[in-house]
Amino acid sequence: MDFKWSKMIYNYWTTVFIPLYLRFIYYRLFKSIKTFKFQGEYYKYFYRWYNTTWKNERAVEIPIVCKLINEYKNFELLEIGNVLSHYFELNHDVIDKYEKAEGVINQDVVDFHPSKKYDLIVSISTLEHVGWDETPKDPNKIFPTLKNLKTCLVRGGKLIVTIPIGQNPFLDKFLEKGKIKFTENYYLKRISSENEWFELGSNFSKAKYNHPFPSANVLFLGIYQKE
Repeated sequence: MDFKWSKMIYNYWTTVFIPLYLRFIYYRLFKSIKTFKFQGEYYKYFYRWYNTTWKNERAVEIPIVCKLINEYKNFELLEIGNVLSHYFELNHDVIDKYEKAEGVINQDVVDFHPSKKYDLIVSISTLEHVGWDETPKDPNKIFPTLKNLKTCLVRGGKLIVTIPIGQNPFLDKFLEKGKIKFTENYYLKRISSENEWFELGSNFSKAKYNHPFPSANVLFLGIYQKE
């Protein structure tokens, strides 16, 4: 290995990896008892190395979604976007158009027509990419996608989604105008550089992505229950 590459590796370790790892250890040791309040209940923030959850919205969306998943342990469950398997052992179906992994169904969610119905479908910061981070872009693709997911539910089944506000401007506008409807709507706002979050309520809250804090500054959480 020549001197140039050795210097690049050294610089990466000293300026990126080591500070990041020390920050992670700091959160795990000194911040692990911190909680946030959502719908009258207190949740511990979720701090893991993968995807640096102590720095972003994963810290709050995963605890909320996992609580609901635990209530559906013995039911049929589908996850849209391969997120939870990076942190837990799973025993539910996962569909992800792009990510290759054991047990993951690689299919576009809008074309997913399973032979069974699900009691619970969860999507953690995934639907904002549908029709937006694709070529060609199709902002309206979210509508048939959500319609399809709702048909995959049993009567009384639930769909829960989290969406970072500010990442997909078309999706933000649909939420603001009420064109995307859920049974329950919630918004949480990041309020500090320490990645603390506060529940805002049910009204749309506009925010920029990556400003003033990294990643999402407002998170939407929607719950749809099929009648």
